[in-house]
Amino acid sequence: MEVKTSLLDNMIGVGDMVLLEPLSEDSFLDNLKKRFDHSEIYTYIGSVVISMNPYRSLPIYTPEKVEEYRNRNFYELSPHIYALADEAYRSLRDQDKDQCILITGESGAGKTEASKLVMSYVAAVCGKGHEVNKVKEQLLQSNPVLEAFGNAKTVRNDNSSRFGKYMDIEFDFKGDPLGGVISNYLLEKSRVVKQPRGERNFHVFYQLLSGASDDTLRKLKLDRDFSKYNYLSLDSAAVNGLDDAANFRTVRNAMQIVGFMEDEVQSVLELVAAVLKLGNIEFKPESRCNGTDESRVKDKNDLKEMCELLGIEQSVLERAFSYRTVEAKMEKVSTTLNVAQAYYARDALAKNLYSRLFSWLVTRINESIQAQTKARHKVMGVLDIYGFEIFENGDNSFEQFIINYCNEKLQQIFIELTLREEQEEYVREGIEWTNIEYFNNAIICDLIENNQNGILAMLDEECLRPGTVTDETFLDKLNTICADHQHFESRLNKNSKFLNDHSLPHNCFRIQHYAGKVLYRVEGFVDKNNDLLYRDLSQAMYKANHSLIKQLFPEGNPAKVNLKRPPTAGFQFRASVGTLMRNLQTKNPNYIRCIKPNDKKASHIFTDSLVCHQVRYLGLMENVRVRRAGYAFRQPYEPCLERYKMLCKRTWPHWKGPARDGVEVLMADLQIPAEEIAYGRSKIFIRNPRTLFFLEEKRKQCLQDLATLIQKIYRGWKCRTHFLLMKKSQIVVAAWYRRYAQQKKYRNIKSATTVVQSYTRGWQARKLLRELKYQKRCEEAVTTIAAFWHGTQARRELRRLKEEARRKHAVALIWAYWQGLKVRREYRKFFRANAGKKIYDFTIQRIIQKYFLGLKSNMPSMSPIDKKWPARPYSFLDGVHTELRKIFHHWRCKKYRDQFTEEKKAVYEEKLEASEIFKGKKALYPSSVSQPFKGDYLEISKNPKYQKLNSAVDEKVLLADVVNKINRANGKGTPRIFLLTKKNFVLADQKTGQVKASIPLPDVTSVSVSTQKDGFFALKLKEGSASAVKGDFLLSSEHLIEIITKLHRIGATAADREKLKVDISDEFLVQFKQDKVCVKFIQSSPKNGNSVSCKRKNNRLLEVSVPTSP
Repeated sequence: MEVKTSLLDNMIGVGDMVLLEPLSEDSFLDNLKKRFDHSEIYTYIGSVVISMNPYRSLPIYTPEKVEEYRNRNFYELSPHIYALADEAYRSLRDQDKDQCILITGESGAGKTEASKLVMSYVAAVCGKGHEVNKVKEQLLQSNPVLEAFGNAKTVRNDNSSRFGKYMDIEFDFKGDPLGGVISNYLLEKSRVVKQPRGERNFHVFYQLLSGASDDTLRKLKLDRDFSKYNYLSLDSAAVNGLDDAANFRTVRNAMQIVGFMEDEVQSVLELVAAVLKLGNIEFKPESRCNGTDESRVKDKNDLKEMCELLGIEQSVLERAFSYRTVEAKMEKVSTTLNVAQAYYARDALAKNLYSRLFSWLVTRINESIQAQTKARHKVMGVLDIYGFEIFENGDNSFEQFIINYCNEKLQQIFIELTLREEQEEYVREGIEWTNIEYFNNAIICDLIENNQNGILAMLDEECLRPGTVTDETFLDKLNTICADHQHFESRLNKNSKFLNDHSLPHNCFRIQHYAGKVLYRVEGFVDKNNDLLYRDLSQAMYKANHSLIKQLFPEGNPAKVNLKRPPTAGFQFRASVGTLMRNLQTKNPNYIRCIKPNDKKASHIFTDSLVCHQVRYLGLMENVRVRRAGYAFRQPYEPCLERYKMLCKRTWPHWKGPARDGVEVLMADLQIPAEEIAYGRSKIFIRNPRTLFFLEEKRKQCLQDLATLIQKIYRGWKCRTHFLLMKKSQIVVAAWYRRYAQQKKYRNIKSATTVVQSYTRGWQARKLLRELKYQKRCEEAVTTIAAFWHGTQARRELRRLKEEARRKHAVALIWAYWQGLKVRREYRKFFRANAGKKIYDFTIQRIIQKYFLGLKSNMPSMSPIDKKWPARPYSFLDGVHTELRKIFHHWRCKKYRDQFTEEKKAVYEEKLEASEIFKGKKALYPSSVSQPFKGDYLEISKNPKYQKLNSAVDEKVLLADVVNKINRANGKGTPRIFLLTKKNFVLADQKTGQVKASIPLPDVTSVSVSTQKDGFFALKLKEGSASAVKGDFLLSSEHLIEIITKLHRIGATAADREKLKVDISDEFLVQFKQDKVCVKFIQSSPKNGNSVSCKRKNNRLLEVSVPTSP
């Protein structure tokens, strides 16, 4: 593809309307049509971009195109939206000017797509990095979420924005995005309950029913059939080119990227389902005994399911649909609602519920994407707001009136900041030119927003007026007040020329907008402006147990009842538009004027009349005339001279006179034609953009020459510096080498001397060893001979003593046998009488003796856990056997206990307490059983490194270890020394030993850990205590079990405080200053080792990944 190097190269038609010859409305349209037919959808009017909606995809938004337009002059390449985005971004980054990009046009002209293209281009060209990419991704992914809840299919646009969106993107000094803030304007909530023929409700309803899983729909009590829901139109439920199921998955993914937690997403879906259920509630009339009518719910099934989704008592909501309570000072009056009023209350609740949900979504997105730093930021605003709407069938209502009022204000600011400012600046600067007449729509804005006689003011006055107020009384008031206004028309107007105008019905009025005449049907103006929600319904919603409902209906709090009437919808929108206009006026504007080529949403069709109508009301012809009559570029003298002074030798490098004289000298030296420039009082004006491009090219070339000169001087300096360094290094190297050579020679001589000495000493030692060995052998020989002699003498004496002993034993044995024979002869006559008893006693005694001897030889081990015990040999020993077993077990337990020291007893008690806390609950516990509780792992009392820290702690240190303090901002850990005493725990810096925090243990209310194998734990402090100013502590340690056990044991033994609570869960909240952050533990496959990692997902979530065991 050929790269264009100028706006004028290979141009189809005229790329900049300022260069169009001749200039007329027909030539303007012909040029647009010619470029549109050749797929050139962008055209310039000076710095304004005209964008035609092609209704098809074009290959002009590729990454290559982004690089092509990056850092290029605005007029250097063919017209493109990227050129305007790049110009705005570079002005913001380089010149520190806040920017705003105003995208205007009719509904269906492509404003939303244009805003996406601007944001995607800025995201592509700004800086890179993990944090920057995360911010860019969140900013881009906020679009699908807001489109799902705020866009709908209309007869003019399949993805029409039914709300106004203004996003301020904040950048740092480098031009990298830091975050953003989104403002929304007037969601078309009436679409929730009723859609015109051929249009749909908001996208999210169809996406939910088409893309959610069966399990999700079952939890939400929904069915996929669109026909079962009264709030969903059926004639256009399916749209060509829209895949609702795929879009639902995209929205879910986008919500996760933006930072929505899973329970928040579920709460949002429950509210969407509740709106659908609300539309199915129907009412039937009932007559009371006093003759009044009241309403009752027909089928209570949908009401029941809705109440279950929102956690509301069915009877409370049912009563709110049947009765209305009016409070006035000290009185309360309760009235019944008829069927029509009940349906009104139902629809009002549905509209308010959805509108407040949408506002909550915007607020929640802002919390995630807002900049974290408080320093001043550069800001680029992107405005994507609903286009001008005119329904030909006369169904223009309050919503279209408000939308068109907003577009009138945008047209007014466009007039003020471009056309009028252009002329006024020339007058201020004393530049001669031809005055251009243009239409100023301030009179139309005043007709609508005037505080006394404006339509919105009269509508508010009518809504607040006591008595009967209807749409007809409002129209009568308009006819009275606005009768003589030239842009207001009505059938009953005082001006009689409209009495025969049959195109103007009785219940309508017509306003001559800048975009043309619009007929408004007054029906519904008062109700929609009131936007009333009965207090009974607000209070019923506030009683819900749902986590989100109470936030959406704060006025339902009975303790905060406000009898003041809430501001009307018109008043709120007018205030929002005023704030928006003031915001836009503080920024440098960049305009994209979107035009739709046809009403059929078809490609390659160009309807001249439709485009001509848009060209007229957008004021494009007046803009071209101003640009052609004036000057395309202007700049104060000082920055102009500062930027281009290098192009002239007389102004470079410093000009010592007035800046204007310097600029005149510069332009004369460059031979710029006099008709191309004009000198104002404080600025220079350049007529043709090509002149500016010429200056930029000359400056670019000059900068290259200056860069070459700087490079030459720098390279010379670098080479000289390198030479001097080499010379100095050579001297140093030579000196070091000579020293090294002498040291090596000395070492060689010393080594040789040592070898000689060692050989001499070795010879002397071996000689002495031989003499000592000979002397030792002589001494050993004498000792051996003496030992043999003494042994012979001892054996002779032993044999003699043994013989003498045998003789004495024989004599004793013979004497014993003789004595026994004499006794047996003497007692033989008595033996038979007592033999039985004696034999029995002897046998029993022998059995018991044998039992005890066997028990002695088979005694079990001394371990108290050994349950072995010898079997009993005889049944009559059963009782003795059992008692002996008990006595032995008690005895060996006592022996085992006697071995324990006091320290060992305390360790076993801690191990027992750790088992009660963590056994079966924490996966890390089994690995800690075999590890002894050491306590002081740092030896703080012995280590001199921690002497200062040890002296700072008055009490005995029960535990000293190094832990990691987790940082909320990035999830990374900082090493800290953790000291535990009986009254405090202390965190100190590991390197310096400086005390960072000292927390009394009574301030610690609980500790939270996960169920997995990580070492993370959170120490939660008592709310309101002095220690809790900076929030809780999130720490990690390898000795988690021991730390928490000791904390729990200290709390259990202390009488002045409660027992420490240990919370074991995979998801818990930690208080960091004013914010609560959820710490969530997930299991992940081991990638980089088995280390546990902690990452910050968003402002409210820290995610800890614990590797699973292989």
